[in-house]
Amino acid sequence: MKALKTLAAALLLGGTVLGTSATAVAANDGQTRVNELINADPQYRETWQGVVKKEERLPEWVMNLSGDAEQMNAVEEDGDKFLVGPLCESQTTCLNQRLIVAVSFDKKDAYAMLVDVPAALPADKSPTRHATYRFLGKPDQGMQDLLMEQLRKDPRWY
Repeated sequence: MKALKTLAAALLLGGTVLGTSATAVAANDGQTRVNELINADPQYRETWQGVVKKEERLPEWVMNLSGDAEQMNAVEEDGDKFLVGPLCESQTTCLNQRLIVAVSFDKKDAYAMLVDVPAALPADKSPTRHATYRFLGKPDQGMQDLLMEQLRKDPRWY
């Protein structure tokens, strides 16, 4: 009888754990976002810190990958797979300053492109012609092109 009670308790506990896990999965829509990377995996945190530690004058939201982010997409560059996605300090500042981040699936490499557009730029002026670009993580030309391509996918970027 004691074994049966123990089994019943284990099943109840397992059901509770499974219920909690199912709730956690439901709360997470399965999409990876840049602002979740370094908190989700210590290896991503270590890789990102390696990218930004020698950089000067980076905003805190870039250093910590915090802010507003959209879903990341899986892409391939030169045979390697990366998760790539945008990050902004906030939705309201996104057109003027954004970061496009690429991290390798093996979590060993990370690259980014910080894009700055003057805040006073008139709406009829193309942000592309007035933007400055700063690459982080020493990306090669292929990775720089990939980051630029991700930026061009934004319909507000012309």
